[in-house]
Amino acid sequence: MINKGIILAGGFGTRMSPLTKAVNKQLLPIYDKPLIYYPLSVLMLAGIKNVLVIVNRGQTKEFKKILSNGERLGIKISYKEQSYPRGLPEAFILGEKFIGKDNVALILGDNFFYGQNLTKNLMKCRKLKNGAEVFLHPVRNPSLYGVAKINKKNKIEKIIEKPKKIFSNLAITGLYFFDNNSIKFSKSLKPSKRKELEIVDLLNKYKNKKKLKANFLGRGGAWLDTGSIKNFYDTSAFVSALEDRQGLKIACLEEIALNNKWITKSKINDAIKFYGNCDYAKYLKKLIKFPRK
Repeated sequence: MINKGIILAGGFGTRMSPLTKAVNKQLLPIYDKPLIYYPLSVLMLAGIKNVLVIVNRGQTKEFKKILSNGERLGIKISYKEQSYPRGLPEAFILGEKFIGKDNVALILGDNFFYGQNLTKNLMKCRKLKNGAEVFLHPVRNPSLYGVAKINKKNKIEKIIEKPKKIFSNLAITGLYFFDNNSIKFSKSLKPSKRKELEIVDLLNKYKNKKKLKANFLGRGGAWLDTGSIKNFYDTSAFVSALEDRQGLKIACLEEIALNNKWITKSKINDAIKFYGNCDYAKYLKKLIKFPRK
């Protein structure tokens, strides 16, 4: 059972400069919430209560302003600063003490996930005992992503980063579940030509041992990468349209915590005071009167 999760929220966000020269990308708004709320909500939906957020040097204070230590959500949030981004597998090296002897989930801080059966799927992934499991999603332009080919048993047979020749339309998303070997394997990786540890190289270590499994968001599910200005605002428009249509909030952390019975309604009242007079707080007020599942 996976009880720990890492959010990789560092990096320079160069594709969104000059916005990211002053503010970490994960603190910019996707509709009415900071981007960091969305990956954190995914871990919470999976039932994970112990979270490490990896941020750039000197930015911990900014994240603590909005998330603190997670107490108001009934979870534990700790922080680790990185001096320079050296690739996704570095999360397991930086987080070695946090992970300990446990298995761990990893989600990229700029990835957005949405789907009707997402929670059920996440809870299933959390039961991982050994090996690794990744989420795949079909895309129209596979050459822009890490791409995987699977067999009939959903085992991954082939992975190539940004392939020139298309052999699959299944992109590897920024949501992963790993056993404890992720630390050892990450330490054994050699930097690529761009001087980073590559997540594809880590996944290939599991694939070579036939321990890499694929999972899917399913038809109607959405995976959006908010790495560019266009994608960032497309995601914001997507959230706005869904919330306005349904009257429900995506990535409302307090709602997830309440539904998981990690907090009581008194904590919701504390959150209302914390946020002040805004639409998000008004939504929380409705939760107290009319709880939703």
